Amino acid sequence: MQVQNLHIDIPLASKLQAYFKLTKFRLTTTVAFSSGIGYVLAAERSQVDWTRLFLFLIGGFCITVSANIVNQIIERESDKLMKRTLVRPLPTGLISLTEAIIASTVFLLIGICILYVYSTINALILSLVSFIIYSFIYTPLKTKSAIAVFIGAFPGAFPPMIGWLAITNQYGWEPGVLFAIQFFWQFPHFWAIAWVLDDEYKKAGIKLMPTKEGRGKIAATIIMTYTLCLIPLGFLPLLFHMTGIVSAYIALGCGLLFFLQTFYLWKECTTKAALMLMFGSFLYLPIVQIAFVLDKI
Repeated sequence: MQVQNLHIDIPLASKLQAYFKLTKFRLTTTVAFSSGIGYVLAAERSQVDWTRLFLFLIGGFCITVSANIVNQIIERESDKLMKRTLVRPLPTGLISLTEAIIASTVFLLIGICILYVYSTINALILSLVSFIIYSFIYTPLKTKSAIAVFIGAFPGAFPPMIGWLAITNQYGWEPGVLFAIQFFWQFPHFWAIAWVLDDEYKKAGIKLMPTKEGRGKIAATIIMTYTLCLIPLGFLPLLFHMTGIVSAYIALGCGLLFFLQTFYLWKECTTKAALMLMFGSFLYLPIVQIAFVLDKI
């Protein structure tokens, strides 16, 4: 009897772990964090409703999870071709296609309901637009053309704008500024990842590098150009009276360091330099966004 219980417990634990992996928790948390930044920046000074913010983040988290599951459903065959993704729940068979579809639907419906109650209509609509672009345009386009990075940058940059809309329900220059910073940040971020994983991506037929030649000076020059745009963009929150001068200088410093990393990539054109740029991109966005929030508080 004890042996039978052991056999029941292990599959259950594996199943729960598989569902957790299916959520892409780290990536999803990063998306929710960015939307929270927009939310706090839009709120009146020291007037954040933390309970409402928490529920808003849960709603956005659920919709993002749904999009990530759709992404894995569409890429379940190509995921088997790469070491990084072959252990995902769908390629390993720990979660069936039907289970994944049901999970995605449930998360989507929960997210919609929460945002409908604890957010605004414009925030909800933009969240659904982001879901559609990421799931059904960006994901299948990755195997067709490198323009997928440009398309994917839109849903990737929507979170802080969604957070702003969750408070104001109005579009304007301020949410546009938050969108622009995150939009341009994504190009060096994703191209650095694509550079590091270029060989694996080629096996799966995924086309994300900015040139057909792949790794090289031309690609590095393009990456440098997009990164350079972040330097003036970091000052826009100050110009629109969203934050103060301290965060503007922090954004400037981070932008310059980020640009120097792309210059190093251009000079060396190595996977090691791309890996350094990738980690630099992971640091740039949260540091700058946290600086914006602290400077406002």
